[in-house]
Amino acid sequence: MLFSLAISLLVIIFVPPVSQDQKYHSFVDQRKILGITHFWNVVTNIPFLIIGIIGFFKIHKPNLTGILPDLIRAYSAFFMGLVLIGLGSGYYHLNPSNSTLVGDRMAITITFMSFFVLIFGESISTKTASRLLVPLIFLGLASVFYWNISENLGKGDLRFYALVQFLPMILIPVMLLVCGSCLSGRRLIITIILVYGAAKVVEIYDDKIYELIGFSGHSLKHLIAAFGAFIFLKGLELRKPIN
Repeated sequence: MLFSLAISLLVIIFVPPVSQDQKYHSFVDQRKILGITHFWNVVTNIPFLIIGIIGFFKIHKPNLTGILPDLIRAYSAFFMGLVLIGLGSGYYHLNPSNSTLVGDRMAITITFMSFFVLIFGESISTKTASRLLVPLIFLGLASVFYWNISENLGKGDLRFYALVQFLPMILIPVMLLVCGSCLSGRRLIITIILVYGAAKVVEIYDDKIYELIGFSGHSLKHLIAAFGAFIFLKGLELRKPIN
């Protein structure tokens, strides 16, 4: 916690406010197919919906070995967050703008904070993790509200949202490597972090990947990120308690 607080303070002190670049909304693949604008950027969100729905029902099955029953609310929030990402991101890509991006980012923060709570629980304390769930989700949503309000005031500030999205991805490997886990298969979680990193990379090269393979980097980002969620879903069956 002290480490994350230190990073947050350093960012606030030394990094100036960053507004949303409006070029972000200009994705390279503008094709309209079957009456759907930005078709591939929209439909590549469907895997999030499918994985989220499957996961939400799967966590209530009694034969899962890679689940921590004390954190069932966090699992529910994670998979519901995936459903909301599918809906929010799909809606955003129909008409990309700051206003439609709000719902997408709110869904992302719910999923990220829930994921962090789950790994915190298996690595450090399920009791503490359970208590952190609501405050951290609130913090994530607040970062999106703050960004949106700051943009509307003409002084956009993405710093807090960036911290909410990227700080957990730094802390999770640290927790697993330093504190270990009460579940087997730590490599699966590390793999998820790496997959997320790959998704962010292809997002940056949206246009170049489109020119190379005819499928945009941003659409590919959706599929790669959904694959990361799929790995987590399979981990519920593959991982086992460590005695």
